[in-house]
Amino acid sequence: MTNSAPEEFAYCPRCAAPLVTRPVMDKPRRTCPECGFVYFTDPKVGVGVLVVAQDKVLLVRRSVPPEKGKWSIPAGFLDRGEDPRETAVREALEETNLIVEIEGLVDVYYNVVTGGPGASVFILYRARLLGGEIRAGDDADAAAFFGLDELPELAFASTRDAIARLKS
Repeated sequence: MTNSAPEEFAYCPRCAAPLVTRPVMDKPRRTCPECGFVYFTDPKVGVGVLVVAQDKVLLVRRSVPPEKGKWSIPAGFLDRGEDPRETAVREALEETNLIVEIEGLVDVYYNVVTGGPGASVFILYRARLLGGEIRAGDDADAAAFFGLDELPELAFASTRDAIARLKS
């Protein structure tokens, strides 16, 4: 179960008064006794792209935790106010230097996040390669296309599930 009143949030972002924990709606939550602000713990949302070209899947090797050193689908965090499809295209460019176009939704995953920051909700899109020259960037230290019979060690249940779907 998630913590709906994390103690590390000590001060109100609106008025800087100390937060207290009290029942709000159905859970204990951090609230401001001065201005009434309620801190709701929002999930982190990640967005990624599943790109297959010439029967090979695009993967990046993670250079940061969680799952550092393992390979995953190009992905990153959704920014506030950003369309998830735009996030997916942006992350593909930042991590692989490749230009892609979204073709459709593969699935929406729930991830149990342990061992570092991560997305508890992950939206995976299918995308088509349009161009660019592959080159790792951002939080990836390598980017490559792999045949389904020559895959490296994969990070994240969502990546493993997407690959399993490709194989079936």
